[in-house]
Amino acid sequence: MTTVMTACSSADAGEAQSGSESSTRVVDHARGTTEVPASPLRVVTLEPVELDTAVALGVIPVGTAVLSETTGVPAYLGAEAADITPIGTVAEPRIESIAALQPDLILGTETRHGEYYEQLSAIAPTVYMASQSDPWQDNVRLVGRTLGREGEAEALLDDYADRCDDIAAKHDTAGKTAQLIRPRNDQLTLYGPLSFAGSTLECAGFTTPPRPEWADEISVDLSPELAAQARADLIVVTATNPADPAAIPAAVTENAAALPNPHAVDQSFWITGVGPKGGQAVLDDIDRILAEQN
Repeated sequence: MTTVMTACSSADAGEAQSGSESSTRVVDHARGTTEVPASPLRVVTLEPVELDTAVALGVIPVGTAVLSETTGVPAYLGAEAADITPIGTVAEPRIESIAALQPDLILGTETRHGEYYEQLSAIAPTVYMASQSDPWQDNVRLVGRTLGREGEAEALLDDYADRCDDIAAKHDTAGKTAQLIRPRNDQLTLYGPLSFAGSTLECAGFTTPPRPEWADEISVDLSPELAAQARADLIVVTATNPADPAAIPAAVTENAAALPNPHAVDQSFWITGVGPKGGQAVLDDIDRILAEQN
């Protein structure tokens, strides 16, 4: 379990926050321990959950890796994140672009960015979460501890859990099933309870239809002719433009008996918006969809 040792006592925290540039904390993470600034000001994030969490905590990164340099920083993060500088993609961050921003802290992921750790550590203190597949709440907590905002991060997670409970009670979701479907590469990708949005559907009281793959996989691909296997009470289909009438593929709409009344939702936060802000955006959609059905 990730732990943090602080270089100053809680009594000194206020002094550190008020401008003692030499104050640091030591963070235990996937690569060992790293001494980081007590109040980092120039943060670079390489993983969506790190970006989302930093913005949610009010620490706007100076740079971030993005899933697509065409679409850039996700719009769901709001105007405050619009001016964050992209420094390459999540899969291939540009080291020279990171260095040019003169960061005082870099956040990355061992499974994606392990090969860059030494280079990044030479630029600024670098903290890695172990994997993007870990429970996202654990990664939110690591980011919170690294930024010196552990309590605020826990409060965000509490707000998310409370909102789930409210939606479950409001819409009586207990005993109902929900399936998230992502059309891509001529396949239908089903997301299970280990995925970010799948876990959010379950947090809101739904159950994902059982499949043996859910024991250790976040998703499974189906060929379109097997679309009926995605049968559930609530069908949610991701799209880059949910308003597009063609956003939901024929394989879904032609299986109305098994996949009734499918709802198109924004892929930018249902699939890639991992974190407190993305979680609340997904819950907004769930609440809206269920209200429209009632």
